[in-house]
Amino acid sequence: MTDVALGVAFAALLVYWAARISGSWGGTYWQFDFAAGTVVCIIALMRRRNLAYLAVAGLTVAAVAVLVARLAHLPSQPGPAMTLALTVLVAAAIRTLQPLPASVVAAAGLAVAAGSAFTAHDPASSPVMVLNGMGWLAAVTIGLLRRLRDSRRRAVIEKVRRDERLELARELHDIVAHHITGVVLRTQAARIVRRKQPEELDGALADIETAGSEALTAMRRVVGLLRDEDVTAGLLGPEQLSELVRRFTKHGPRVRLQLPEGEPVWQPEITSTVYRIVQESLTNVSQHAPRARSVSVDVSQDQDRVTVEVVDDAPPAPALHRAGYGLVGLRERVEALDGVLSAGPRPGGGWSVLATLPTVMRKR
Repeated sequence: MTDVALGVAFAALLVYWAARISGSWGGTYWQFDFAAGTVVCIIALMRRRNLAYLAVAGLTVAAVAVLVARLAHLPSQPGPAMTLALTVLVAAAIRTLQPLPASVVAAAGLAVAAGSAFTAHDPASSPVMVLNGMGWLAAVTIGLLRRLRDSRRRAVIEKVRRDERLELARELHDIVAHHITGVVLRTQAARIVRRKQPEELDGALADIETAGSEALTAMRRVVGLLRDEDVTAGLLGPEQLSELVRRFTKHGPRVRLQLPEGEPVWQPEITSTVYRIVQESLTNVSQHAPRARSVSVDVSQDQDRVTVEVVDDAPPAPALHRAGYGLVGLRERVEALDGVLSAGPRPGGGWSVLATLPTVMRKR
């Protein structure tokens, strides 16, 4: 629920409950509930600034409201608007804070919800007690579920990063082998040149120097990325997608690749996932769609999202033949980045993999 929707809900509940109190209690009894509820609602809307302190502040205001209502014989507290605000604060705290402060906030929320029983003046107050109990239970349930989801998301992202580090380690090995082999061959050639054409020795040595410099540059680039948290930056981009498509076309159907104009700037996890989506989709085609004649790979970008679509024209086949662990892992990777992935047969034949990813990871 967005803050705008929350604000509207808070305002509606405050006005509604003020009218109910005015109709049943008369006079100005509604003013205290309205004032206290407004304060807690505002705190709930500000929760992203400093959640721990604001959760404590909201619960403190609610506890004071319960005590004042009891001593001054005012309508039961917390009212519906305050209950919703406390639900938002407690749920956010359970989801985000460390276990100990999250547990303290949850316990304080339960104490405030239970405190509504001490402000009950008649049986008509029982709905308020039930509402507060349900609000606390909802806060704990939602907070725990979202905490578990965030934990799973972090684990998947960490696995993605570990996998990318392994890819970089393999690339480092290949780079070392390739460049050192080149240096050795040029050195052997220089020895032959020294004996047969001494006047060309300087050129041969210059070639060795160039090969050595290229090796150092390439290795420093990869080692630097291995030390960096953003391990995939600069390695999996449009050039790598083009190379992937070129290799696939050698042994499979023709592939049409459409990339965004210019040089897209994506976060490393996004860049890596775009590459993996195309890689897994093409692998899927080669394994399960041998009769496909062509494949289209479209990667597009707008202001806040990247869209990747891979479509082939294979004849209709049972969907089960395309559903494997590769797509399951790919879906987990995409969803871990707050994206959406869908895959399935197309009307009239062929298969489509469509993924949408945010261009910027949201802060949690």
